[in-house]
Amino acid sequence: MAFNKSKIKSLLTHLMDEKIKNPDWAYLNRFKDKNSQITTLPFEEKRIVFFGDSIIAGWETNDLEFFANKKHINRGINGQTTSQMLIRFRPDVIELKPETVIILAGTNDIAGNTGPTTLENILGNLKSMCELAKANNIKPILCSILPAFDYPWRKGIKPAEKIETLNTLILQFCEANDILYIDYYSAMVDNKKGLQSIYSKDGVHPNKVGYFIMKSIIKSAILM
Repeated sequence: MAFNKSKIKSLLTHLMDEKIKNPDWAYLNRFKDKNSQITTLPFEEKRIVFFGDSIIAGWETNDLEFFANKKHINRGINGQTTSQMLIRFRPDVIELKPETVIILAGTNDIAGNTGPTTLENILGNLKSMCELAKANNIKPILCSILPAFDYPWRKGIKPAEKIETLNTLILQFCEANDILYIDYYSAMVDNKKGLQSIYSKDGVHPNKVGYFIMKSIIKSAILM
């Protein structure tokens, strides 16, 4: 097999440039200090980690009271893909020794935030997180991706159908592996397979009303 040296050199240069721009690609240090504060405290039972991207991160901003409960730990990072989340799963989930991890992610993968990927790869990352959780006696819960007709930062890529398909794949995996599936999608989708305007200003991120609906759904699914 012949190798294209110029293409390989170009790829390596690109990877080095990305590393220089952001040496902490997965943001392993984002919660380093907060995690240290938690791990040094006496162990608390029934600790729950909410793990995800900006949709999880924004939940705490919009509902401070919900996360004032020390057993509810928010580990969402804006813009993250499942590949980045998988890398930080150990420090931001496993080492916190929660009883449960609630995972909501995948829309940034579809948006291509860290490059092209497939629905199978996204699902694979979610599966790996669940496997890691179970191996460490943590109950994994997978959530549906919220509907989105378009992305404000990546116009025109038509994510709605991919989101619907990926949610079906996530549900099938959960059913086959006795994992709880939280369906936000069905409660929040509009007739164009986007996020209902009452729940969001930009069609992707929930507002306070949207987070109220999400909290109602999660609290009805598990005792919190």
